[in-house]
Amino acid sequence: MKHLPEITFSFHKKVTLKDRNRLKQFLAFIFKENNQALDMLHYVFCDDQEILEINRQYLDHDYYTDIITFDLREKPSEAMVADIFISIDTVRSNAALLDVPVSKELHRVIFHGALHLCGYNDKTEGEQDLMRAKEDECLQRYGFK
Repeated sequence: MKHLPEITFSFHKKVTLKDRNRLKQFLAFIFKENNQALDMLHYVFCDDQEILEINRQYLDHDYYTDIITFDLREKPSEAMVADIFISIDTVRSNAALLDVPVSKELHRVIFHGALHLCGYNDKTEGEQDLMRAKEDECLQRYGFK
């Protein structure tokens, strides 16, 4: 019997996330399409203060961000186990700055975390361009205009 990945959402900050079962299926598809086995993926939606504390405590960074992704596997050959923290405050701010709906920016960040875990990076300009293209592709395939 095939093991289904466990994808869960925790809300430390209130946000609307519709059609969660469809989103879980799409996230599993992203991993499958990128040849990355998925065991467990846990999203935590929090506020700016919580993500700042996580950034300080675990990454020694003293700034706000929209997303922090933790690959929790012991070996890269294992199926993915990860926690992804998303600041709803920063997602809302970025959506306003970019003049896009909060739901679209939220899904972009959700997909961004999954893409990181599938091996996409965003350190260089070229990597950033590819990451943005993959995010846009995910958004379009998911149904955002």
